[in-house]
Amino acid sequence: MKIITIGLDLAKSVFQAHGIDETGSTALVKRLHRKQMIPFFSKLPPCLIGVEACGTAHYWARTLMAMGHEVRLIPPFYVKAYVKRGKSDALDAEAICEAVQRPTMRFVPVKTVEQQSILMIHRARSLLVRQRTMVANALRAHLAELGLVANPGIANLATLAHQALSAEGDLPPYARATLEILIRQILAFNDEISRLDQQLRAWHTENEASRRLAAIPGLGIVTATAVAATVSDPDQFRSARQFAAWLGLTPQQHSTGGKTKLGGISKQGDRYLRRLLVVGATAVIRHTKDKSTPMANWIRRLLEKKPFKLVSVALANKLARIAWVILTRNEAYRSRELTA
Repeated sequence: MKIITIGLDLAKSVFQAHGIDETGSTALVKRLHRKQMIPFFSKLPPCLIGVEACGTAHYWARTLMAMGHEVRLIPPFYVKAYVKRGKSDALDAEAICEAVQRPTMRFVPVKTVEQQSILMIHRARSLLVRQRTMVANALRAHLAELGLVANPGIANLATLAHQALSAEGDLPPYARATLEILIRQILAFNDEISRLDQQLRAWHTENEASRRLAAIPGLGIVTATAVAATVSDPDQFRSARQFAAWLGLTPQQHSTGGKTKLGGISKQGDRYLRRLLVVGATAVIRHTKDKSTPMANWIRRLLEKKPFKLVSVALANKLARIAWVILTRNEAYRSRELTA
């Protein structure tokens, strides 16, 4: 009995495998501990293995592919429809085995170690920025309690804190000690974020796709490296609109009976990339809406009819489409593409 397809439910320690033969009959139902995974699959003849895309899925996909197996990663949301009833590891593995065989199923490309390393930098940087913001807000609130108020921005807050600490005798000793701790934390966050930025710049210099993406308005080094590291295979998307939909930047449909109704953006897909594109689009609008470029003219026409935030999302959608074209055609950015 030859196993041709396996659904593998990943976990931290205990894994569940469900395999079928050429007739579709169940040929394998096995529970595996972590130390049993490599010995078991190394002895198994090459077959198709379906895995839900999760934190450790890319590692296991690379490991199993090195043994000769074909591994396909499936978004967990698409597997849920194939779970018959109840919730267990065995039922999940069976559902994965069923989903991986569907001809219309969409799969997640397996990331390389390099891609995961760059995305690790992005995730760590995002975490440090959030923590720095939390400490800065606490520092701002404490200074406000003492009657010291600064304009928005880290630079203005740092100037106010320096003035408050340099004034001898104006602050109580306990308050001074507390504020010094918070300031040291902010400075430490700044140093760590700068180190991560240097690593991103170094990888950006070496990566051709990232350099081409950075030429698009609103896509700096951070966004360009994030897109280049995340989208390993742009050809998996049939069109630029499908790429924008994957990022959650297209309207969500609620249509029935031949009546089409579009709502807000779906907000599905990669939340981090979507946020970077929207922030970049917002900066573009603020800096170019008074110019006489095709982009500025398009932005002004849209601002006459739509709210500012909606225009930001629309521009982010357009920038995402341009990024897909540049990645698929291996071309340099041309500004006239924004006139479409």
